[in-house]
Amino acid sequence: MADVKSMVYQLYSTLHVEQHQLEKERDLRKQLENLQEELEPLEKLRKELNMRAQKKSNYVVWGGLAYMGLQFGFLARLTWWEYSWDIVEPITYFVTYGAGIFFYMYFVLTRQEFLYPDAQDRVYLTNFHKFAKKKKLDVEKYNEIRDRMNQIEKDIQRLRDPLALHLPIAPPPPSLTANEN
Repeated sequence: MADVKSMVYQLYSTLHVEQHQLEKERDLRKQLENLQEELEPLEKLRKELNMRAQKKSNYVVWGGLAYMGLQFGFLARLTWWEYSWDIVEPITYFVTYGAGIFFYMYFVLTRQEFLYPDAQDRVYLTNFHKFAKKKKLDVEKYNEIRDRMNQIEKDIQRLRDPLALHLPIAPPPPSLTANEN
């Protein structure tokens, strides 16, 4: 066993693995800096568009709340001041049925259940992409740069990890089939 250890050490020193790793890390850091410089103006524009889209989606949410409050007030006024419940009950039935039709229409158009947080996210993303198109922010390019930066950061982490030192990226584990169990 000692012979194997000494042979591995000799190979390690002969192949200049430490120097190669340092050069590789310097190269990755330089790529990361270049990507950060490329990303900086896009990130600034993305933050601005993010704030605008968030404001607009908040307006939609508050508008929905205002609509429900006005509807409640209108139906309450009809029930207790103008008419009686016997007259207003069919009106409330049709208002509720109309809301059901609206939510079903939302489902048919989006293929998603109408949940308030999901609807707000949908409004936010729609507005964000609309604003990005107006300001000519290439969202795909931005995402591509971010993905490359994340990959480089993972590679740097892998270079520094003593457990994964000098090892190639591990392939995905094979999937188990029913016959192998």
